[in-house]
Amino acid sequence: MQEKGNISIHTENIFPIIKKFLYSDHEIFLRELVSNAVDATQKLKQLSGLGEYTGELGDLKVDVSFDEKAKTITVSDRGIGMTAEEIKKYINQIAFSGATEFVEKYKDKGDEQQIIGHFGLGFYSAFMVADKVEINSLSHAEGAEPARWICDGSTEFEISEGDRKERGTDIILHVNEESLEFLNQGRLQGILDKYCKFLPIEVRFGEKEVSEKDGEDKDGKPQYKTVKKDNIVNNPSPLWTKSPSDLTDEDYLAFYRELYPMSEEPLFWIHLNVDYPFNLTGILYFPKVKNDIELQRNKIQLYSRQVFITDEVKDVVPEFLMLLHGVIDSPDIPLNVSRSFLQADSNVKKINTYITKKVADKLNELYKKDRKEYEQKWSDIGLFVKYGMLSDEKFYDKAKDFALLENVDGEFFNFEEYKTKTEALQKDKDDNLVYLYSTNPAQQHAFIESIKKKSYDVLKLDGPLDAHFIGTLEHKLEKTQLKRVDAETVDKLINKDEKIESVLSDGDKEKAKEIFEKAISDANSTVSVESLASDEMPVIVTMPEFMRRMKDMQRQGGGGMMMMGDMPDQYNVSINANHPLVSKVLKAKKEENKEKLARQAYDLALLSQGLLEGQALTQFINRSIEISAE
Repeated sequence: MQEKGNISIHTENIFPIIKKFLYSDHEIFLRELVSNAVDATQKLKQLSGLGEYTGELGDLKVDVSFDEKAKTITVSDRGIGMTAEEIKKYINQIAFSGATEFVEKYKDKGDEQQIIGHFGLGFYSAFMVADKVEINSLSHAEGAEPARWICDGSTEFEISEGDRKERGTDIILHVNEESLEFLNQGRLQGILDKYCKFLPIEVRFGEKEVSEKDGEDKDGKPQYKTVKKDNIVNNPSPLWTKSPSDLTDEDYLAFYRELYPMSEEPLFWIHLNVDYPFNLTGILYFPKVKNDIELQRNKIQLYSRQVFITDEVKDVVPEFLMLLHGVIDSPDIPLNVSRSFLQADSNVKKINTYITKKVADKLNELYKKDRKEYEQKWSDIGLFVKYGMLSDEKFYDKAKDFALLENVDGEFFNFEEYKTKTEALQKDKDDNLVYLYSTNPAQQHAFIESIKKKSYDVLKLDGPLDAHFIGTLEHKLEKTQLKRVDAETVDKLINKDEKIESVLSDGDKEKAKEIFEKAISDANSTVSVESLASDEMPVIVTMPEFMRRMKDMQRQGGGGMMMMGDMPDQYNVSINANHPLVSKVLKAKKEENKEKLARQAYDLALLSQGLLEGQALTQFINRSIEISAE
């Protein structure tokens, strides 16, 4: 039997398009060919289950091998096989998918979701790396004869009698000179590990040496020997394909270690399992989050019927959940022809919404089940929750019930609890509730202590997203303002319109202002003399809340006015008219001593905030020595 003919296509340019543009990465060829081999095996199993194939199934492993000398890569299966007519139908007519036809034929008789292929183009990815491709196949059909198909990458093919003795198909690639990198054990193993790690049929790539126990010596110590075993590259029954009720915590942790061998154990996980209105399975893990958000991204792997597609899942998974780790598998996520990336689709939006809801439900469950444990994990959980509340309106509405606020004393409150705690004391003259916060409790300790004297509470908002989260809280919480502890003097932070009498006359106040302005000599600082409590600091340096917040947001990655980063820092310098040191400054006999004391008090205020450095710090130290020696 020998026949020659032309492949049925409408353009002579189809092969250059396939080779150069259909697949962005040439290594995809192995994923496509192995997936096709798995498809052929799945079809045979399905026919056997339906009673339409009665022969022995035998060893159904898919084999991948290469011959460096012959420059060939071979993918073999013992699946359904093809007759010469089927090869002409499925291979010569580009984009006629045998998987699609098979699904249509048996859609009422079995699980069509097991069949991977759809477009019928995957086979032709072989020509990205091969000058010539051979198919040697024997159909499962009784009395079928083996067939061989050969094509050199042009539109011509040759089909003849094959020599395969067992049911199934061999695909033999004669690798071109530009692709010799693929004739390498490590390179092929890497591709198989990446794309075929969880295919539903075992994939064998030669053998590997393993250490095996071989009895004991005379002292009872175990002895080992090295043996060769099949190198099975995949786990055909990954955890997400199983029922959550059959799994233990250790199963989930072991699978996480399989996915991310170098990572710390996750905080908890969510098992996704839905079949309506779309099919979706998977496991999402909440990792222990580091401060660098960007390092956490692209850790979710997207599969379609256990074939790895991509780890860029921004359309399927909401932006704020890109920090999660794990696996999502869905046959209903639309892929482009090369199965390399997603296409926009209503199902993608539904899946996105579903995942958001599942995460919110899980967090709410954890919050209600064990509040104490939830609080202990808040430093990690909080980043997800805040990110979600910032970026997703619907998630905010759910999360406001389980989001927590932590104060500088390590106490946790939900939103309603914190409102109750503060509303008696922390309302200003206009009936606005004022939440005070610190971004660095150690550095802002003096301000926090001053605030605590008035029995006010201080929140700790020092996370990578808190500069943005503050604005969201102000927008969402009715008649509520947030002010950083060092944005104003304590009386102005929560302005109750209470007057404190000054021990200085108006003339003395003006004189004190002149002395301090001259001593400070900084065009970016605005000096004022104010009547504060006598136990407050003599000089308090603050940055207005608006400017402070814009700078924090700009420093933490946009969201504010970019120009703020280029503007010089503007400070308010409040001189406490009721502090004894200010009176001492005024009473000093020499002008130079007045300025020296004023500058010393100012530098102390800077020092308390970590703002004193360089030459100014050196001068402060020397001046301190002088004053102590006087």
